[in-house]
Amino acid sequence: MNVMNSEVNQAIVAKTCGCTDRGRKVTYNFVDTYHALCLDKKDIMIAQLRACELLLKYASDEPERKIVEKEISELSMALDLLA
Repeated sequence: MNVMNSEVNQAIVAKTCGCTDRGRKVTYNFVDTYHALCLDKKDIMIAQLRACELLLKYASDEPERKIVEKEISELSMALDLLA
């Protein structure tokens, strides 16, 4: 049995990508791929929500803020449906 203590407090990091004329979107990356296999759908969505909330704190302009806020509302609605 392998036991690993990760110092990373976030399982997923959110980023915005894309250009303004084709549309921007939020993408996600696993920080620690070791634990990525142990997460279920609800855990992943909660981690995405936390990553978006952190990204919202550092949003640089209004269009980016709107994209992240929309993603947060969609994730929240999806989590409500899962519960």
